[in-house]
Amino acid sequence: MTVPIRTAVWGTGNVGRAAIRAVDAHPGLELTAVIVHDPAKVGRDSGELADLDRTLGVAASDDIEGTLGAIDALVYAASGEIRPDDALADINRAIALGIVVVTPSLYGMYDPDSAPPELRDPVHATIAAGGGSLFVSGIDPGWGNDILPVLISGLASTIDQIRCQEIFDYTTYDQQDSVRYLIGMGQPMTEDPPMVAPTIPTMVWGGQVRLIAKALGVELDEITEHVERRELDETVENAAMGTFEKGTQGALRFEVQGIVDGEARIVVEHVTRIHPSCAPDWPSPPDGGDGVHRVIIEGRPRIEVNIEATDEGGNRAAGGNATAVGRIVNAIPWLVEAEPGLYDALQVPLTPGVGKLSRLATA
Repeated sequence: MTVPIRTAVWGTGNVGRAAIRAVDAHPGLELTAVIVHDPAKVGRDSGELADLDRTLGVAASDDIEGTLGAIDALVYAASGEIRPDDALADINRAIALGIVVVTPSLYGMYDPDSAPPELRDPVHATIAAGGGSLFVSGIDPGWGNDILPVLISGLASTIDQIRCQEIFDYTTYDQQDSVRYLIGMGQPMTEDPPMVAPTIPTMVWGGQVRLIAKALGVELDEITEHVERRELDETVENAAMGTFEKGTQGALRFEVQGIVDGEARIVVEHVTRIHPSCAPDWPSPPDGGDGVHRVIIEGRPRIEVNIEATDEGGNRAAGGNATAVGRIVNAIPWLVEAEPGLYDALQVPLTPGVGKLSRLATA
């Protein structure tokens, strides 16, 4: 009988909730612990924190050292957007103990080969000393613009361009720091959002462009960035995040372009709104909903795939988080069997949902 892999989840926010549910549902994993920092969450059952309708018998704890000493794998779901150094330190702490770590939190590590040395080199050193592993992925950056477009490219006869789009209305996305201060929604148009400051889009999404180019066997001339912003024509009220004033930023569109032979041939594009009325001429989900991940292959034949995932009461932002979690959680058994290392999305297979249909059928 195969012994389940002892797995912990670090963090219980938008990603952490989905991670708890995914680990609990996986037939090869055992949810052993949940790490939290908020004293109000310590001692609460992880099923409650994950919005499940049942308890899991695993109480949340702030005992990091004790937890890391008793697990085989860790889903690191704490934010790395505004605390990348702290996130890297946390992750390295786990790797040093020989733990397999999966996370969406280190944007600069989605393509380890092109990651900044200050991120990559400490991880390599820790793996060499501790024998653990690290796989960084999500949805965008993540499977929506690495393994999915690479997979679909195998259906084409000729390819003129691969375009990966994330199109989202953040009306129901309750994450103030990211929406207001990283993306810039509701901020003056005279202020440049940190997420699209020069070189930042390439740092976050350039690795995805390079992975696609690597998979297709093409050499990039360069990677370029293009940014557009639109202001709100009217003040809008947001149930989760409050007021966004007329004249402030209401929509953001940018592209990270992989240039081949002088043309943008591999493109990662984001179209983000705080209200559907802003920038109505920009791309939208095909059904008019609040979000979609889309891959378009211009060529022969032309191929378009739209992914619309929902979770937590039909919310597409939550659905996107859940698929990001599915990608990394389902990779844990493969990583446990593989040699210690720092892995990218082309190396880690997309694992079928073995055992999950039978669990549903017998539930």
